[in-house]
Amino acid sequence: MLARLSGSQVFKQLFNKSNSVSVRDFSSFGSYPIQSKPCGVQEIFLALFMAVKFNSIRFTLLILWLLFFPSCPKKEFVEPAIERVPIKNNIVVHADTVAIRPPVVLIFPSSSLHINTGSTTPEELLTYANTLIGIPYKFASSNPAIGFDCSGFITYVFNHFKIAVPRSSIDFTNVEREIKLTEAKPGDIVLFTGTDSTTREVGHMGIITSTENGEYFFIHSTSGKANGVTISSLSKYYTFRFVKVIRIFPQNDPIY
Repeated sequence: MLARLSGSQVFKQLFNKSNSVSVRDFSSFGSYPIQSKPCGVQEIFLALFMAVKFNSIRFTLLILWLLFFPSCPKKEFVEPAIERVPIKNNIVVHADTVAIRPPVVLIFPSSSLHINTGSTTPEELLTYANTLIGIPYKFASSNPAIGFDCSGFITYVFNHFKIAVPRSSIDFTNVEREIKLTEAKPGDIVLFTGTDSTTREVGHMGIITSTENGEYFFIHSTSGKANGVTISSLSKYYTFRFVKVIRIFPQNDPIY
């Protein structure tokens, strides 16, 4: 086979009149062989090459061959098929692992100003909220598996009782009815500015837990020192950020 010869050996073989070069040998010549079985124009071209006795003409035919039949037909690459594994709606856990599914947030109608608490009482709500103390702060999260931001904590607590509430603290601004701080009771919502108190729009919130001896306490998820769900007093710091208190539960009204 010519393809197995060195360059000088190939030319000696092709242009030696005494040597007979087969069509198969010639078609195998080159760094990238042509078709192993030539046909049509290629077959005629090779036959003509064999019939010519002059090296100069053979050389010309060789150049023409390389120009018109430079390589084999391109092979199409077929990407291997990807095995598709069906996804199952299950959580696989080890014996020492507790998996908590991300909670489904109930949608609060954007046009609504009323929160329907149903038969849930403030006491029930606060009892459940207290079980979440210590869960870390996590911006933009309402998932206890990773943490809460302030409104995410409120959302998760109320949603536990199938009560839909706004997802962000600022959306509580015009919800329900504002009351005086001195009238606040456990279960009422307290609204604050964000950490930038020069902007007097709502940016933080909590749930009033107790009003003892003129002191007000509330449970919230904070990014401050506690860095998570905790109970804080309405200190000078929070008094400076205080915006208002809103009444959510009708049970807290004197006429209820």
